[in-house]
Amino acid sequence: MTQLEQYINSNFTVTGEEVSKIASMFQPDTLRKGDFYIKNGEACDKLSFVQSGFLRSYATLGDKDITQWIFSKGYFIGDMPSLTFNVPSRWSIQALTDIELFTIQKSDYNRIVETVPRWPEIEKHFLISCFRIMENRIFAHLSMPAEERYAVFYEHNKELFNQVPLQYIASLLGMTPETFSRVRRRQHS
Repeated sequence: MTQLEQYINSNFTVTGEEVSKIASMFQPDTLRKGDFYIKNGEACDKLSFVQSGFLRSYATLGDKDITQWIFSKGYFIGDMPSLTFNVPSRWSIQALTDIELFTIQKSDYNRIVETVPRWPEIEKHFLISCFRIMENRIFAHLSMPAEERYAVFYEHNKELFNQVPLQYIASLLGMTPETFSRVRRRQHS
């Protein structure tokens, strides 16, 4: 069983047959370090599951990059509003390391319901899970001081701190690199 199949099986109420049918629509794919999964302004035409590696979703505002998220093994990547509504993506997603993915093209994504009739129910659960992650992140930004945001993020994402540039994590947490450095020093002293 692939990691994609394990993820689907453990996060959704699906039968073994449904897992196999869904997973069979995803194809192995790779990106090299520095390659873009999607660039700002492009329409997203795929959804992928990260098998290995790290990617960063970000927007450039003037001369400043704002990191939206850092994706690692076990995450889905894509721009759902762009994929669904065929609008330009606000975000660029770039490989920070060599990446292994399982990717489904938009045309196949739109046909899953033909293969798995319960797909609307499964997809709804998936989207609510994504919304919950986003809501938790917004809550953290609005309610937690920098030290607490750092501690919570560090506790759940320790592997990132030795794998991706720290300025990306600082941006993700809504901190300047200087604030991030001070908080990090206090947390680990």
